[in-house]
Amino acid sequence: LLSGNPKDTTRVPVYVRILDVNDNAPQFAVFYDTFVCENARAGQLIQTISAVDKDDPLGGQKFFFSLAAVNPNFTVQDNEG
Repeated sequence: LLSGNPKDTTRVPVYVRILDVNDNAPQFAVFYDTFVCENARAGQLIQTISAVDKDDPLGGQKFFFSLAAVNPNFTVQDNEG
């Protein structure tokens, strides 16, 4: 349970799309519910996510995640201000 004033909390959905090139699409094993504190630093790791792909070879695969080079950051801002 989080401490603090509940009226000072906000939920913002962030969607992650996984592209796939073979038979079985990767799936997230769990639902991620992540909290970001107001004093989080820029560049601070907030959440690590993991997906499972039934097409993975026995030794596993390496894959990479990237954000658009034009704007590699995202910002959560107050829509009322």
